[in-house]
Amino acid sequence: MEAPSLHGNGRLLKFSLRAVPTMYFPILTSSQARETICPISSPLFSSPSPPPPPPPARSTMVSFRFHQYQVVGRALPTPGDEHPKIYRMKLWATNEVRAKSKFWYFLRKLKKVKKSNGQILALNEIFERYPTVVKNYGIWLRYQSRTGYHNMYKEFRDTTLNGAVEQMYDEMASRHRVRSPCIQIIKTATIPDSMCKRENTKQFHDEKIKFPLVFKKVRPPSRVLKTTFKASRPNLFM
Repeated sequence: MEAPSLHGNGRLLKFSLRAVPTMYFPILTSSQARETICPISSPLFSSPSPPPPPPPARSTMVSFRFHQYQVVGRALPTPGDEHPKIYRMKLWATNEVRAKSKFWYFLRKLKKVKKSNGQILALNEIFERYPTVVKNYGIWLRYQSRTGYHNMYKEFRDTTLNGAVEQMYDEMASRHRVRSPCIQIIKTATIPDSMCKRENTKQFHDEKIKFPLVFKKVRPPSRVLKTTFKASRPNLFM
């Protein structure tokens, strides 16, 4: 027996209706059906296994907002210049994408190389060699204010150069109301104590420097002597 059928695109298709053989299935109880479909010993009915332990966390001392990157790039080779000049730039950015964007921004201004006709050869993050030693950092920068462009030199004390750069961005935002995109870092250097200029930095160069303990919390020598109410009011200030 054949009957026409209308397809979705409007064409007439023919198909034949054939007799389907009758199949008989045995009647099973609920427990037998469960054993037949999924045995108890299968993983679906077994006790759940404990979750795997979390991966070990990376031991990072401080998470900085700005990171120092080294970006190396050049213009694309052409038949006239098969070995174009390679440029390297050290800059600070919040991530690698913005580091590449800053690289093309400065290279486009300094040389006739832009992203469409150039390529990135390497991108590496620079880390501090001694991140536990306090050092004096000098930062030469150029920033744009409401009236024009200005040059500036600042000194900071920190254990890493990234921390000093972050201090600089915070201070420029608070003292001069300068947004971070308007700041361009020209040069950074580690300054010895004899060449520091700012009094705020030189005041920490005394080897016998002392800081007063203005607050001292009186604690009992043992937990047995701990009391909620005191007989006399303690003097917490030196």
